[in-house]
Order: sequence, then C-alpha cells, then structure tokens
Amino acid sequence: MIDDFLRYYDLEAYLFVDVANKFKEHGKLDAFDLFSIIIWKAGRAKSKLAKRLVTKCGNLELAAEQFTTALFGPNSPMQRLIIARDKWGFYLPTASAILSVLWPEDFTVFDYRACEQLVSLGEADFSRIDNISSTERLWPKYEEYREAVKRAVPQYATLRDKDRFLWARSAARQLDADISSGFSKDLK
Repeated sequence: MIDDFLRYYDLEAYLFVDVANKFKEHGKLDAFDLFSIIIWKAGRAKSKLAKRLVTKCGNLELAAEQFTTALFGPNSPMQRLIIARDKWGFYLPTASAILSVLWPEDFTVFDYRACEQLVSLGEADFSRIDNISSTERLWPKYEEYREAVKRAVPQYATLRDKDRFLWARSAARQLDADISSGFSKDLK
C-alpha cells in the first residue's frame, strides 16, 4: 500500500512512474501495484483475475511476486508476452497493459478503441488478433499492430502518447455521436 494518496489519484502517472521504477529497482511487484495496473486496464475483470491467480499460487501477494519476477527475467519482449499469456493466462489486452507499464518502449496497449481508430486512419483491422491462441503466432501480428500504432500517430514520440491519443480520439468521437443521438441508446 502507498502512503502518498495524492500520487495514486493520477493512476496513470503512478503506474508509469512509481510502479515502473519500483519494478526496475526490485525486479518484481506486489499485489497492490499489479492490481493497480489490472484495474487501470480492466477493472471489471479484477475479481476473475484475482481468483485465477489465487488458484495458481494460493494468495495474491505470492502470485504477483512470482508473475512479475518471471517477467523480469527474459530480455525478449516476445518471451515476456509468452509468460503473461501462456504461463499466467492473461488475455492480450491485460497482458499488453501490464507489459506497457513495465516496458513502455516495447509494448503498446492492445485495446478495442485503438483497433477501431487504426481502421478509421487507414490501417489494418487488428481487432481479432487476441483470438490467436499461440503467442508465438500472435507475436508477429502484435508487432504489426504496434507498428500501425506508431504510423497512425506520427505527431507523438512515445508509444504511450500514441495509445492515449487513439483512446481519446475514440472516446471523444463516441461522446460526440452520443450527444448527436441524444444518448438514445442509453435511454432504451
């Protein structure tokens, strides 16, 4: 648990600065920091993921330590994704979020909003790559996705800024459409 809650208020900054630095320094994360990443990406799935990790290791602290220590070892981004998906059972969106926090130069968050925006910007449709069961077969497609993100948003230097741009573009366009329709989908 942290003691400076103001740092935690800006969860993204906490993750990409504090958590990333702790991981680099210690080579592992505790359950609080791992689940902060999970909640940031997939808050609705936190209980399901916690249950899976407890089943695997007995408790969340041990699971967080074992998982993140396993990630710290290999130098290959593909090996890190294999560990997250194949050995620990994280789906691509959550695995890529965890890996993006820990290695922001190598990973971009796989997200349906980003996939939609990539298509609207003339890139390929990557929305189904998370259905590829073999991570070794998935890796080249994920690399293509990452390169498409880079191409689609050339005005920003970092993958994180590119991710945020695509997410925000999608969210803003969705809000604009909702306002134009008078939020009619929500009123049904």
